Amino acid sequence: MTPPPVDPDAAALRSLRGAGLRVTRPRRAVLAWLVGHPHSTADAVGAGVREQLGSVSTQAVYDVLAACTTAGLVRRIEPAGHPARFERRAGDNHHHVVCRGCGRTEDVDCVVGAPPCITPVSDHGFAVEEAEVTFWGRCPACTRQQSHYEQEARQ
Repeated sequence: MTPPPVDPDAAALRSLRGAGLRVTRPRRAVLAWLVGHPHSTADAVGAGVREQLGSVSTQAVYDVLAACTTAGLVRRIEPAGHPARFERRAGDNHHHVVCRGCGRTEDVDCVVGAPPCITPVSDHGFAVEEAEVTFWGRCPACTRQQSHYEQEARQ
């Protein structure tokens, strides 16, 4: 079976050129793969890209992620106690909700206002550009599983 083409709609190609980055197959593959797999770890990105391209080193994946993050094409988030995750949705100051059980991560749009959507009581003289909020809880699957274990413990 032939693997799917890298960046079939050429959106990654346009993004890379727009950011002034050299266009390479690994860069196109990483950006295209992240569209369908937001909040992925570098290891998951590497595995997905290898399915498309065959051989790509782990270092190459990290280099692509670093270059694309620096260029603003990818956002890196680092939920406490979890590996860094990467997503294509960058530059819009959205937030995240993370499951304490399985680590599932989903986007949460800002509630009100322009970025940053929250204002600190004291900014200590900083020119605040972004607010990063992480909501923690349990996803529906982990909540069901926890309820099941609690019911079994009571029996």
